Amino acid sequence: MGTRMTARVTLLDGFGLRLSGSDAPAMPEDLPHSVQRLVAHLSISARPLRAAVAGQLWPDVPEDHAHGSLRSALWRLNKVAPGLVEVSGGCLTLADGVLVDIHELGEWARRVMDPACSLEQLEVGESAIQGELLPGWYDDWVLLERERLRQLRLHALERVAIRLAAAGRYSDALQAAFSVARAEPLRESAHRMIVEVHLAEGNISEALRAYENFRALLADELGVQPTQRLVRLVEGLREPVSSAAAESTLVPARTALAPRLQYNAPSLRIYRLSPPRERTPRG
Repeated sequence: MGTRMTARVTLLDGFGLRLSGSDAPAMPEDLPHSVQRLVAHLSISARPLRAAVAGQLWPDVPEDHAHGSLRSALWRLNKVAPGLVEVSGGCLTLADGVLVDIHELGEWARRVMDPACSLEQLEVGESAIQGELLPGWYDDWVLLERERLRQLRLHALERVAIRLAAAGRYSDALQAAFSVARAEPLRESAHRMIVEVHLAEGNISEALRAYENFRALLADELGVQPTQRLVRLVEGLREPVSSAAAESTLVPARTALAPRLQYNAPSLRIYRLSPPRERTPRG
């Protein structure tokens, strides 16, 4: 009796289907695009009807032609990966145990956005920070899911940044916030989180630089200014300091340093060069 075949479907950064097990057939180099679209659709949808699948994948042909194309795609897929798709009550679904990367991304996002999630469970995996759903595919069902996953990922990463910052893990919080800013450079909530983390660390110059960079980017790209919610974070940070106030802050510093200077003074030796003596000429 052969080992049960397992499979993993990847849709982030392109379509992939990997089979494993002693009975798994070798994958062809180029799986027909119709078969790829079928597997991708079933990975995104939850137990769709055969008629719905045919209509989504072949919308521009007569219904009987669409059903024929679906039967052909199922036959081709079964030759390569038997048992990958199950048919039950007129519905199509991936077999139990088939792993899908976007399902893992969704499970991670739900976990980290749960208030009961512990700090130890806030790890950020590779799929959480990179990979677009099926780049180059422009079917309506792909575009909708791509945008849904994009928003889910961005909100989850921002939630991770908030939780880590609240726990004092500022470096990790910045990494999560910058991941969002890299993915969506014009997303203010990500830049606001970056500014807030810098301020929490006491890095005023870093906070101002992050704010100014984002303000300039918004002006160049959209011709708009940041919202007041972000502006209020940096208001007052550039207020000029009067000379009297500056002197009052410097005096305690000098006083605090005095004992150390006095303590170190005996260990210092000062050498002075005397001018050369004039020689008296001999008579």
